[in-house]
Amino acid sequence: MYKTQKSYITKDKKMLDLINENYSLLLCLQHFDIDFSVDNSTVEQLCVENKINLNAFIVIANLYNGFFPVDDEINKIDNIKPILHFLKKSHSFYIEDKYPELKYYLEKIKNVHTSRDFQLIEQFFNDYFEEVLEHLKYEDDIAFPYFFSLERKDKITQSKSFSAKEYRNHHTDIETKLTDLKNLFLKHIKIKSDLNVKRKFLNTLFGLEFDLKIHSVIEEKVLIPLIERIENEQNE
Repeated sequence: MYKTQKSYITKDKKMLDLINENYSLLLCLQHFDIDFSVDNSTVEQLCVENKINLNAFIVIANLYNGFFPVDDEINKIDNIKPILHFLKKSHSFYIEDKYPELKYYLEKIKNVHTSRDFQLIEQFFNDYFEEVLEHLKYEDDIAFPYFFSLERKDKITQSKSFSAKEYRNHHTDIETKLTDLKNLFLKHIKIKSDLNVKRKFLNTLFGLEFDLKIHSVIEEKVLIPLIERIENEQNE
């Protein structure tokens, strides 16, 4: 039987055991660009091998196991680059993997479902992903280059009128509308002829919703406080 309570990840835990306990950690590894063949490596050994900040990895991996970071854990992170790279990799995953997959299932469902309800949900889906793409583009083109410049202590780039405060004010809750889409689909769309496709669509939605929530927590609870700390240190 599967354990309902996941382990709190520490540097000495074997990564293989953690994956067997919670296969969602495979997606975490993918966002860190770590190969899934983890041998018998501990978390610390895996991070050393892949040149990833151990404290950043532990904080993010524990989110996949349901543990939110506390201030002491965040303050131990002394390099924001792995967090930024993780977030940028997740952007690629949403755009190149999840969106086409969901679009594919929607098209298949559309072939057997032509009701007004489905047309409205399809429009909701298209509008939602336009908003997601706008959000990701803003981060990739404006926010993240500024954050990387802070890490490099690039005074020229930093002189532009941008800050963690502006990013916080601009930050949108993109996972909430995805939850709305999922619930609309569960409440209103009946497809007796092909439940297999509907299940795959919903499984994909649930998976994307889960990862987007983690993505949002990383940005709001981990990245922004670290950026504010760097800004304060460099303004002293």
